[in-house]
Amino acid sequence: MYLDLETIERLLSHRFKEGFIPLSELPHPFTLYGMQRAVSRIVEAVRKRQKIALVGDYDVDGVISTALMCDFFEALNYPIEAVIPNRFSDGYGISEKVIERLDSPDLIITVDNGIGAHKAARLAKERGIDLIITDHHLPSERLPDAYAIVDPKQVACDFSYEDICGAQVAWYLIAALRKALDCAFDLKEALSLVAIAVIADMMPLRGINRTMVERGLALLSCSNRFFVQAYKAYREIDRFESEQIAFWLAPLLNSAGRIADAQEALAFIRAKSISEATEALQRLVSYNEERKALESRITQEALSMLDATRSVAVLADASWHEGVVGIVASRVARKSKKPTLILCEDKEGNLKGSGRSNGSCHLFRLLQEAEDLLVGFGGHRAAVGLRLKKSHLEDLSDRLDDAYASGAFDDSLDEEYTLGLLAFETIDERLMALLRRFEPYGTGNAKPHFVTEDVEVLSAKRVGKEQAHLKLFVRHGSRAFDAIAFSCDQTPQVGQRIVLRYSLSLNRFRGNETIQLLIDEIL
Repeated sequence: MYLDLETIERLLSHRFKEGFIPLSELPHPFTLYGMQRAVSRIVEAVRKRQKIALVGDYDVDGVISTALMCDFFEALNYPIEAVIPNRFSDGYGISEKVIERLDSPDLIITVDNGIGAHKAARLAKERGIDLIITDHHLPSERLPDAYAIVDPKQVACDFSYEDICGAQVAWYLIAALRKALDCAFDLKEALSLVAIAVIADMMPLRGINRTMVERGLALLSCSNRFFVQAYKAYREIDRFESEQIAFWLAPLLNSAGRIADAQEALAFIRAKSISEATEALQRLVSYNEERKALESRITQEALSMLDATRSVAVLADASWHEGVVGIVASRVARKSKKPTLILCEDKEGNLKGSGRSNGSCHLFRLLQEAEDLLVGFGGHRAAVGLRLKKSHLEDLSDRLDDAYASGAFDDSLDEEYTLGLLAFETIDERLMALLRRFEPYGTGNAKPHFVTEDVEVLSAKRVGKEQAHLKLFVRHGSRAFDAIAFSCDQTPQVGQRIVLRYSLSLNRFRGNETIQLLIDEIL
């Protein structure tokens, strides 16, 4: 039975039983545990003109969090030292090595990292440096010995929404500091950056996340920031949608930290002229091309190593590039439909890498079942980072497989991915308007996908670089639409009848908008 508009609306509305939260009803900053203590110490440091250092992270969330804090202190006209650790020379987040190279700060603030930094916290305390940790990753039972910790996932915190990203925690810290320091900082405009981080870090787009992203995307689309102008010109777009962030901008920003240094992504976001932004963008594009080549090769190698008898894919190769193991894990998890860990070798001869979840698996909790085998790990439901000795690799694989088989790590976000059968006669402006009402789509609010059977192929051709994509013109009943399948190795014949699973989008070209099908699969 084909879906009608009323049924589609009911299915989508079911995702938002709590309704849509207006911006005016966001939780108060001080409902985050540790916020008052953190704000009081930062205000004291500013008033006493003490040295403040900021330590971020090399992924998109960390870069955006760092940019937000830099923007705030710039608006305050207060100098700070901002550092994003280098993935290759520093490792992840604040560490003893990072503290050693800071310029004798009185206060260190972390963003999007630090919840597992016990050694760094101990060193800071020994040197009389106050450490404020702001993070969103899951803590272990023992917290670092820091001056203050602001993390919605710590046990003591009763903030209404646990699943927020590091940039949102930073935004809330700024919101509290703005009032305490009487700073004219535009919190709403800052949501244009926050939206990028929420989408890139795969936070569920419900509750306050949806509210902040919806407003943030609108503000980003009309932003005067130079990086926005440069990116719009490069991509030939006039507005931002969640998919534009997830599939284009986020990988571009991540490429700097994966291939070279995330400071270059920060320089792009905070560019002070269009020429500066354009030059930084060109460097990111170059890094991204290098990243894609590495990723493609390693993904194929990893897929060839999959063991069909395993429920969790734990794959390792000493030669794999550290900068792309996370995105390879994502690709392999999606293709294999298994939680996946991709590991390479570090300078000490240990294994390190990243993991990505699949379906309803809470990957961080799964990894906790093998905590005794790991040198260290951290992350959240969808993504983790870890390090272990080579000798523990097989034991890790066995332990995770057994734990996953128990079924105790199901943490479904109720992803109604495919809504059902749809007739082409229902695809029109009314349906597109209905779908727009429930945007932005992403993690926790999957973009609606549909299936149509008995679709006639009117034309088919290969397009794109190396003819990797398939472009179709297809008909069902009396209506026909353009359709495209990216990275598709199938080419149906003209006149062939096929079954399609797809989502819908508006193709904008020279001021005209047409509905097109984005094919997931030819069934």
